[in-house]
Amino acid sequence: MTNTAHDWTKLPYFLAVARSGSLRAAADTLEATHATVDRNLRALEEEYGVRLFDRSRRGLKLTQAGEALVPLAEEAETAVIAARRRVQGLDHEAQGTVRLSLPTGFASMEVPRMLASFEQKYPDIELVVTVTNRIESINRAEADVSLRIAHQVDDNVVGRKVLQIAGGIFASKDYLERHFASAGPKGEGLQWIGWGDRAALPDWVRASPFPRAKVRYKLRSPTLIIEMVAAGMGMSYLPHVTVRNFDNVIEVPGTTSYLDRSIWLLLHSDLRQTARVRLLVDHLAEELRAMRPAFLGSLA
Repeated sequence: MTNTAHDWTKLPYFLAVARSGSLRAAADTLEATHATVDRNLRALEEEYGVRLFDRSRRGLKLTQAGEALVPLAEEAETAVIAARRRVQGLDHEAQGTVRLSLPTGFASMEVPRMLASFEQKYPDIELVVTVTNRIESINRAEADVSLRIAHQVDDNVVGRKVLQIAGGIFASKDYLERHFASAGPKGEGLQWIGWGDRAALPDWVRASPFPRAKVRYKLRSPTLIIEMVAAGMGMSYLPHVTVRNFDNVIEVPGTTSYLDRSIWLLLHSDLRQTARVRLLVDHLAEELRAMRPAFLGSLA
């Protein structure tokens, strides 16, 4: 008789591959090796007596049997996560582990100081911090607490809106001295340091005061963008809080600041009574609100 209890240990590997489409990506998600993922996947197929994936050089594609298994495996995953959270929610001790997810733009700001003060207050709470621009799932237990920058949050989680942030168009004094006076009325002769990818002229460029400025760079790192702005390589939209330590970076003349997205702290509803989680959320909210003038800049 097949030991069905083994299915529980192999299903996470199946779901990771189903969601990512490759063994390597699944291994990264699970913090396992490529071989471990492959071994568990093949063992599950052998136990069920059916192929769950078609394998090719382009990756793994779900078979009909694999597609049928996905919703059932997700139900099992949800049940296991709910059981764990329900038990964790009974924990009233200021100790244990909390997994915190941060966007990359926050990692180099004041967060290290905030975490250091949290450690001093609660030395028995261990933090596992992930820095990523990928939105980690609270419901799938990828994180216990997630700090997110968004206009609104639609996830089925408990969300605490901490404060709204302000942004503007910034450039270095040197860059403006070299280029601004000779620029055309719609930005001819100026250069944007752009966010993310672009297949054509981005909407934010068309809607800006400088729709004819050239988009020279396409970056995903807020830290790198501010450093390039400070180095005099162009102008960019930036949150006020990111430029406060750069004396040579100023708002571009003739532009105005604007209210942008908000900072949210998210957690699963089953964990809101867990002492260590609640203490971390309260601590971060208090520290972030104390920085309100820095986040609002000239709009404070």
